[in-house]
Parts: sequence; C-alpha cells; structure tokens
Amino acid sequence: MSAMTRRAATPSELLSPTEMAEADRLAGNGPALMEAAGAAVARAIRSRFRPLPVLVLAGPGHNGGDGYVAARHLERAGWDVAVAPLAPPNGDAAGAAAHWRGPIRPFAPASLARAGLVVDAVFGAGLSRPVDGQVAETLCAIRTPIVAVDVPSGVDGATGAVRGLARQAALTVTFFRLKPGHLLLPGRDLCGETVLAEIGLPEAVLDRIGPRSFRNGPGLWRLPQPDTATHKHSRGHVTMLSSDALSGAALLAARGARRAGAGLVTLACESENAARAHRMAEPGALTLTGDWPEALLEDGRREVFCAGPGLPPDATTRGTVAALLAAGKRLVLDAGALTAFAGHPDRLHGAAILTPHMAEFARLFGEVGKDRLEAARRAAAQSGAVILLKGSDTVIAAPDGRAAINDNAPAWLATGGTGDVLAGIAAALLAQGMPPFEAACAAAWLQGEAAQRAGPGMIAEDLPPQIHATFLHVAALI
Repeated sequence: MSAMTRRAATPSELLSPTEMAEADRLAGNGPALMEAAGAAVARAIRSRFRPLPVLVLAGPGHNGGDGYVAARHLERAGWDVAVAPLAPPNGDAAGAAAHWRGPIRPFAPASLARAGLVVDAVFGAGLSRPVDGQVAETLCAIRTPIVAVDVPSGVDGATGAVRGLARQAALTVTFFRLKPGHLLLPGRDLCGETVLAEIGLPEAVLDRIGPRSFRNGPGLWRLPQPDTATHKHSRGHVTMLSSDALSGAALLAARGARRAGAGLVTLACESENAARAHRMAEPGALTLTGDWPEALLEDGRREVFCAGPGLPPDATTRGTVAALLAAGKRLVLDAGALTAFAGHPDRLHGAAILTPHMAEFARLFGEVGKDRLEAARRAAAQSGAVILLKGSDTVIAAPDGRAAINDNAPAWLATGGTGDVLAGIAAALLAQGMPPFEAACAAAWLQGEAAQRAGPGMIAEDLPPQIHATFLHVAALI
C-alpha cells in the first residue's frame, strides 16, 4: 500500500524520536498531552470507520497510554472497545490506564477473534529493539484493519527501517511533527494514510531543539523570480558536458536546465557530428566542439557545469572534472562523473551538488545501509558537497548537517533518463543564484511534481514540458 500522507499545511520540520521526546519534556504536562493524543486517535478512527468492535493493543509506555485514552473516547462514543495490555503501564500511561473502566483482554492472538479493528499502541517511534516473541506472534495474527499510534510497532521512527517485524497499517496517527520514519521507506508505506494531529505542544519548543531535518517542499526554498530587468545572461549559463557514445543523456539534462529557467545552455560536444545532432534536437541550446576543456576553463562567464550524464567513468572524465574544480567552477555531478571517482570522494571537494542513485553512492562512499538520512549526511560532510541521494525517498543533505526528505515522487518516475533531467534542473537553479542545498531540494521536488503531472507511462522526455506547470503551481502555493 502506498502512503497517502497529507501534504496540505503540514509543517516542514521533522523530529527524530529523541527530539520528539525532548519536545514533550520541554512542554511539560504529560497527562494533558497524552489525553489530547488519545482523543486525536479516536477522532481519526471515527471519521474513517463505522462503529465496530475495537481491540487496543497497549504497550507499557506513552504509546500505550495514548491507546488507553483512545479506547475511553471511543467507548464514550458508543463503540465496543477492549484493551489488551502487554505489561503494566508506567509513568503517565499508568494514569491513563487508571481511567479505563472497560474490558481487559489478554495480550494474545486469541483476543483478536472479535475485533473488527485493531489499534496498535504497543511501541512508538523510539523503539530500539526488534519486535519478536509474544508481540510479534500477536501482531502477525491480526486479520483486520490496523490503526497505528505514532508509527506501526516495529518501524524505526528515525530511519523508517523495520526492527524485527511491522504490520501494514491502514491509518497512522502521529503528533506535533512528522518523524523521518514517516517519510523514509519502508516506514512510509507501512504507515498507510498518515494523519498529523496537533495536541497542544507549543511551537516555541522547536527553537530549543533546532531541528535539522525537514520534509522537502516549497516552504524550504524560493524559486528565482525574473523581473523586468532580467535578461538571458543574468539568468545564468549552464554548460553540459556531452559524449559521442551517450549524447542523449546530456541532451535530456540540457532540456531540464532550459525548462528550469537557465538563460543559456551550452552542450560541449566531443565531435561535430554530436554537435550537429544536438542542434537538430535542441535548437535553442548552444553547442561547442573542439578543444573545449581549455576554452571552458578560460571563459569566466561559464560558472555552472553539469557533468556526468552520458560520460564514461574513465581517466578523461576524471581529468576534466578535476580541471573544472581547480578552476573554481560550480559543478553538478552525476552518473559517470561520480563513478569515475569511485572510492575517492575527497577528490570532489569544491563540487556543489552530487546526485547519485544507490549504486553510484555505494561505489563512491560505501553502502548506504538502513539509515539513508545519516548516510547522506555523512557523505555530504566527507565530500563537502550537497548530496542528493535519489530514490522514492530521496534524501538531500548539506555539509552543515541540514537534510530534507523528498516524498512526492511517483513510482513511474523510475525510468531511464530521469536522473539526467534532474541534474539539469539542479544546475539551472544553481546558475540562477539558488544556494546548492536549496537548489537540490527544489530540483527534487519539481521533478516529482512534474512526474505526477506527466502520469503513468511517462518517459524522461515527458518531464521537461511539465516543469512550466510545476513553476506555476509553486507560485500559487506562496
């Protein structure tokens, strides 16, 4: 099941489980927050399901306390509710449990027999051990829709990874701010529809916490806005390095850059034959042939380069990229330009944005592992560049520790050439003056939106024509 996380009016800050616990501590009045959280769960259930028998699986901590409160509110509304405690409640959860006067059932598969809906309030996002034993056995026995409190038990709120076992939820209700695990896979899919509920936590706690992770969207960045004094040279000049063997990749990147607002785009070609083909396919772009590396290095008007789409990962590519870096050019590097430096990310210091997919990332930095957010942050610090780690849950990380998760890309975006278009969009935004982190974030979001508009069956060539509509959409949001 794909996630349907509500986008409208969703705050951009993401809090790790540790940061969320700190927010609760700073706010104080835990019983009131628990009461508000449980009431929010009950409201979400009542708005989506008809009355039917409910079994609340309650853990001993805060998550279970929210479950007890939700049970009480549902029972007051006339629902048939029972609670199955995993263990005696502690802390604020003990107070919530004391107000429950309804049926208590054993925490066991047999208790599920009458349930038409299960509320999973066993473990929250801060779970630090695998789900196994009695909990795993009982969760596996569920055959009815599941409503998860905070996250489905077993989903790591920091990484989206599964610890031991996690069941698919139809609905997840979480509070105050989303966590990375709500957006990172597989957690995002396992959450089902995700509802973010306000429970009275003051916004001021964010100033004390200082979140460094965000949900990507137009609230994080502002697109360049041409005015009456704008001309093509002031909108930036992007130079694409092309090869004869795979010249189509550079062409796709060039189209993405032009549609994303670059005033001028040059395709630097190896041969006149490639240049002629580019001129026919993209008449609005410039072409350059001959001894172009030296010419490009000497041209101070050419500040932003996109290298990698269609380039072989060989010594020539390494030499060209190294020369551009030494000359202080601003580089967006993808594909062959990344693999050419496999195992040596330190040699890419000075690059602005790196856009690897999982395999390219592994060749350059090592395996991603289960924590994409941390892996991207580590790679950004190591390379000194903004990392755009591509995927259905794209992560953008800056060397200063900021990171964003992009979750608007549809499954049909996974087709050849779309990464080339993305690199071109990022280069165009960089050329128009956006800082690297903001340019990478905006490029990822714009491409996802363009793919949504193109629809299933799209190919990479369908993306650039949709970018115009995505710009209009962003303008309407601000």
